[in-house]
Amino acid sequence: MKKADRNILRDLAKKYLEICNAEVQIQRRNHWRAQNSLKPAPILIYVRAFAWQEMPESRCLCEDAFYRHYEDFFRNMLFRSTFEDDFIFEPWLTVDAACATHPEGIWGVKMGWIGGDDPRGAKQIDPPIKSPEDIERLVKPRHEIDEKATAEKTARLADAIGDLITINIDRAPIFRVWNADISTRLGHLRGIEQMMWDMMDRPQWLHELLRFMRDGILQVQEQAEKAGDWALCDHQNQAMPYSEELDDPAPNSPPVSRNRLWNFCASQETTLVGPDLFDEFMLQYQIPIMEKFALTAYGCCEDLTRKIGLLRKVPNLRRIAIAPTADVAKCAEQIGTDYVLSYRPSPSDMVGYDFDPRRIRSILKRDLEACRGCHVDITLKDVETVQGDPTRVRKWVQIVRSVIYEMQILS
Repeated sequence: MKKADRNILRDLAKKYLEICNAEVQIQRRNHWRAQNSLKPAPILIYVRAFAWQEMPESRCLCEDAFYRHYEDFFRNMLFRSTFEDDFIFEPWLTVDAACATHPEGIWGVKMGWIGGDDPRGAKQIDPPIKSPEDIERLVKPRHEIDEKATAEKTARLADAIGDLITINIDRAPIFRVWNADISTRLGHLRGIEQMMWDMMDRPQWLHELLRFMRDGILQVQEQAEKAGDWALCDHQNQAMPYSEELDDPAPNSPPVSRNRLWNFCASQETTLVGPDLFDEFMLQYQIPIMEKFALTAYGCCEDLTRKIGLLRKVPNLRRIAIAPTADVAKCAEQIGTDYVLSYRPSPSDMVGYDFDPRRIRSILKRDLEACRGCHVDITLKDVETVQGDPTRVRKWVQIVRSVIYEMQILS
């Protein structure tokens, strides 16, 4: 490792740990524990995305691409600390174990994209399952870790900064979050429009595909559990995964079963599918996966207004995402105090274009009034641009806090 790269990483790690060890992190953990356990808590703010690629601070200096990845993490965290939202900074650095997968993809078939080379540009999925017979090409997945590759990259990072910060190894299976909600990869395998046609034209064939995917995901997750590869760093809920019922996230913990972890699930690809078809062709296949975990957070960018009643069938449901396209008032009425309402205003309205504090305040006041009495937190996500303004998200957090204060809202 070049001395310059080492010095860069070590300097950033020290600054990061100062943030992690600040007293405010304790307060934030307590607030999230209460919120996620449906106890009284302030309305919490979570900035999930902030157009990092537009920020001058995102420029990395390490020559080695391996170390540059972790340099980017530190610089990202140091920048986001200036927002002063309720994000929790954890005093460890995670290395993802090298999970062995089929060379053509996690389901054994190669998914293509049609579009330009611009990494931020639009692309169209070129699905590998083009005819019903292509289902025979799918491969049953398995959980397998390349121990040698995992040990090598862990050692490289530990040699550089392991004396300064805990290096956490994440050994959880690749089939989690987007790989485990069925919906995301089904859209990739078949194409979203064709998937909806299949519900009408060949429902039994689609059910066969869904059963195959459900059983494959469950098998991989069970294999990982038997191997002792789930740990407390593997909570996932698209927020801060603290609650009074569960152990806190922790690095390199002893193995845990799924019933001690948060799980995240969504079905953005069925946004335009009605409640009955959503239930038949997605939710009933997701529930056996979700119910293996302790608590579940459901939803990302899809409008769940007409599906909340169905989501009540999820036995361990705790959080529901209310996307920008959802009817906030109708969702709040259905959710009440039974679940956490994760309110997600449109990033375009909030910080994307023509930053307008009056518009921001108007939208927030309207929607938060509709949510009065609910367990609410606010998530800013899918921010593709802030028009190059490095102060915009910070200003947005300040506006949100002022609106909350003025309305004197407590969940």
